[in-house]
Amino acid sequence: MLDSKDKGADDQFLSDVIQGLSQTQKTLAPKYFYDATGSALFDKICALDEYYPTRTEVGLLSDRAGEIAELVDGQHLIEFGSGSSVKIRILLNAAKGLTSYVPVDISREHLFGAAESISKDYPNLDVIPVCADFTRSFDLPDIVDQGAKAGFFPGSTIGNFSRNEAHDFLAMAAGMLGDGGGLVIGVDLKKDPEILKAAYNDQQGVTADFNLNLLARINRELSGTFDLDSFAHDARYVEDKGRVEMHLVSLKEQVVSVDGKPFAFQKDESIHTENSHKYDIDEFHQIGRETGFEPDRTWTDKNNLFSVHYLKVAA
Repeated sequence: MLDSKDKGADDQFLSDVIQGLSQTQKTLAPKYFYDATGSALFDKICALDEYYPTRTEVGLLSDRAGEIAELVDGQHLIEFGSGSSVKIRILLNAAKGLTSYVPVDISREHLFGAAESISKDYPNLDVIPVCADFTRSFDLPDIVDQGAKAGFFPGSTIGNFSRNEAHDFLAMAAGMLGDGGGLVIGVDLKKDPEILKAAYNDQQGVTADFNLNLLARINRELSGTFDLDSFAHDARYVEDKGRVEMHLVSLKEQVVSVDGKPFAFQKDESIHTENSHKYDIDEFHQIGRETGFEPDRTWTDKNNLFSVHYLKVAA
């Protein structure tokens, strides 16, 4: 049985799906990729040869862990969208004096499983999981809200937001972290489109399975009637917008229902499921300044594929 928080999340999922599929360009929010199945598929994507972001960011975090630890130690460390918690362990191994670790994620099962694992492996660390949609304003536990805070937002998840959404999130994070706070954030860089095309259209089809699982989740949880064989994964780089777009393309004319509400699809009509914006460093620094931060440190790999930034909350 769903508890009150789960029921609220379920209602929000249904509302967002109905609203998104009712648009002229049908959309589904990428935050709903990450149920237990989707999270496991994303972990597989991160291990693919073509998918450079994860291994590149892990390398950067590993190389710079000592420097980052000096910036965040002694504070509550809040991870926005904690996922599988692989990257946070790099920081936890280096930052021995954290006040607490606060993973925040919308997927309750995945969140509490990862939090339990962290608690066992770091028995002297106070782990306080918060099940919430970190893209919207949410409340921190009182013990966390009253102390010095640092944020951690890896994986270039900021790239999944529109430019306006990125501004809104960063402004919210600056307000939440407060005076003396800072944000460690991973940002994917602009690069050769062929590298991007390969990264989002892997030969094993794991990214396609990940994309299609969103329809399977709607079937499982919202009484959807999607035939997954009637939709195809498509990822394309739109250069003038500086982003990779992921779509699910209808292979035929069809009608699909969600919670009893019908939605008609034309052949080749798509559902836009995700954007992955790419930035150059100066461009991202400017966004930071516009949202209440001051760029303090930036680290990049030798091939300039990926960047990690430490943004201080502006005084």
